[in-house]
Amino acid sequence: MKLRARSRRITWYFLRVILNLAVWELALPRLGLRGVAQRSRAKRLKKIAARFRGMAVQMGGVLIKVGQFLSSRVDVMPPEITRELEGLQDEVPAESFEAIRKIAEQEFGASLEQKYHWFDPQPLAAASLGQVHAAKLLVDSAEAGEQNSEDRLVDVVVKIQRPQIEQIIATDLAALRRVGKWVQLYRPISRRANVPALIGEFSRTLYEEIDYLAEGRNAETFAANFRHDPGVRVPRVLWTHTTRRALTLEDVRGIKITDYDQITAAGIDREAVARRLINTYLKQIFEDGFFHADPHPGNLFIYPVPAGTPEQTIPDGWQLTFVDFGMVGHISAKARDGMRDLLVGIGTQDVDRVTTAYKKLGFLLPGADVELLKKAEQEMFDRFWGKSMSELQQIEMEEMVGFAYQFRDLLYDMPFQIPQDFIFLGRAVGILSGMCTGLAVDFNVWEALAPYSKKLIADESVGSIERVLDEIGKYARRLLSLPARADSVLGKLERGELVVRDPQLARQADRLEGALRQLSFSVIFAALTYTAVHSYLSGQLWLAVCLGLGAGFALLGVAWKR
Repeated sequence: MKLRARSRRITWYFLRVILNLAVWELALPRLGLRGVAQRSRAKRLKKIAARFRGMAVQMGGVLIKVGQFLSSRVDVMPPEITRELEGLQDEVPAESFEAIRKIAEQEFGASLEQKYHWFDPQPLAAASLGQVHAAKLLVDSAEAGEQNSEDRLVDVVVKIQRPQIEQIIATDLAALRRVGKWVQLYRPISRRANVPALIGEFSRTLYEEIDYLAEGRNAETFAANFRHDPGVRVPRVLWTHTTRRALTLEDVRGIKITDYDQITAAGIDREAVARRLINTYLKQIFEDGFFHADPHPGNLFIYPVPAGTPEQTIPDGWQLTFVDFGMVGHISAKARDGMRDLLVGIGTQDVDRVTTAYKKLGFLLPGADVELLKKAEQEMFDRFWGKSMSELQQIEMEEMVGFAYQFRDLLYDMPFQIPQDFIFLGRAVGILSGMCTGLAVDFNVWEALAPYSKKLIADESVGSIERVLDEIGKYARRLLSLPARADSVLGKLERGELVVRDPQLARQADRLEGALRQLSFSVIFAALTYTAVHSYLSGQLWLAVCLGLGAGFALLGVAWKR
């Protein structure tokens, strides 16, 4: 009965929202009262978002996640709604310890006293889908990867799902699917997003988040990606105490990344923390294609390495610690190529490249005014490029209003859409931006991006050479196969198996052969010349000389008629 009442409440709330929008955004403008609707829009939307936030905090479950999801959809949702929801955290009250104990003991098939040396009944954190408790555990030396034969007591954190969470998720998602079909009828939203598809993707990621076995694997994947970086720390998964609904991890907590006073007191440069944070995400996004999608302050810590320990080789004597891998993002190789283009374009202030990257990534809606977009990008580079976050925050309102007025048509049309692959990424980047500014007020994100942009440009040059050489190799293999094919044809001619009956056709074939030969040498000449130039620019002089000689021979082949 509770689940049925929950479904009705969610459905009724969204039905009221839809009716409100239908009256104010559709009916009144058609009655000639558009001005009345526009003047009250901001206040109405903020009120709608505030009501949702209150309901989400009270009911918990999926609604908290929905709020966080909607706050990241700046391409679909009005700013009044996203701003109201962006601060929505898992503010639900903690579940009773007895309820948590019951879930854990069902999963382990044993009492908590049998599984753990000590288990704190008071939660460290309570979230919408589960909660976390501190515990102590006797760890087998073999499991810990140690050589000694003695077990040792280690601090761990245990994440336990809330009771009936799967039933709650199923109930909430069923209500949201009904609502999604209604919302899709509202054209200002439907022309920008497929709401049922968004809900489907949201459902998939939500079910992945409550699979703690998957979260454990995510943690190990992340750790493997950073195995050569001693400046990054990831908790070890205790698989003997992990199931689908219970996850036990090594306790790697340190100084919370937003505890600025403690970071300073530990003698750690806060700007260095911001730089390392940005660099780890650049690696995650552009190299690994696998990133931590929930970098809020509760999931990031600073661990000062004690003096005199073997770990003192760690850069600057501290580690950046990541926890909670329930929400991760994946970026395809194609998307990473587009993002590299975008980063290089921003780093070099190349508006053409930035716009091309938008297209490659699927960010532009059909019919977008590309030329106006390029003009706006160039204006943004001229006005704002190179400024720190604090400098951007100090820009006069008149300047921002002037920019908005200049490109009002572009802003009104909003030619952007955000593909599903980038929803989590956008949210993560938004959180990181605020976090870096908090760590160092004058932190300049452009300066942080510049070295990585240069690296990508260098890698791109090498990659271009490799691609060209690969194409040359393929073409050469085709050319090398021609003598064998020609010999086969000549053999057939000698044996009388192939007869050319038309002299005109023979002459045409002869001319075609000459044209193809010249074309072949022309392609080889162009490819070798292009590669030689890139090699010279990248400092590979010996390779440039060799390729240049090859280009010269190819040019002779172009000039040779018979």
